[in-house]
Amino acid sequence: MILLGLDPGLGTTGWGVILADGNRLSHIANGQIKTEAGLPLPTRLLALDAALTDLIVEHRPDGAAVEEVFVNVNPQSTLKLGQARGVVLLNAARAGMEVGEYAARLVKKSVVGVGNASKDQVHAMVARLLPGAKIAGADAADALAVAITHAHHLASARRLISR
Repeated sequence: MILLGLDPGLGTTGWGVILADGNRLSHIANGQIKTEAGLPLPTRLLALDAALTDLIVEHRPDGAAVEEVFVNVNPQSTLKLGQARGVVLLNAARAGMEVGEYAARLVKKSVVGVGNASKDQVHAMVARLLPGAKIAGADAADALAVAITHAHHLASARRLISR
């Protein structure tokens, strides 16, 4: 099963694509979608949507997973993050994918073992779980961690159903 993990953001959306074969995970691709800060919000959201569409057409994932929004101190930043997350969810749903949504603490706990892990710890653990992957920055590492979390949850659900 090919899974797309997404770490949404208006300025930078991290993405990662993995192959989950039972308990075995392998890296396919990862990267970051960046939007230009000086452009109007609707233009930036449209650019994010177009880039995600291209990504989905290229990799044909079977499912997607998205990190949930956390509340920022700055309400304006939280709103923009929520709008970018809405574009991400819409794009995956439009492609016919079921989408898993995971809190950042759950992703960190799932990948590192503790819910308050640092970005560096997440990056290091993702690199260990996906050997040979050239990770395109912290946002891409977070997206791969979301995809790994989704793969683990899907595998657990299959084990429960098969009992």
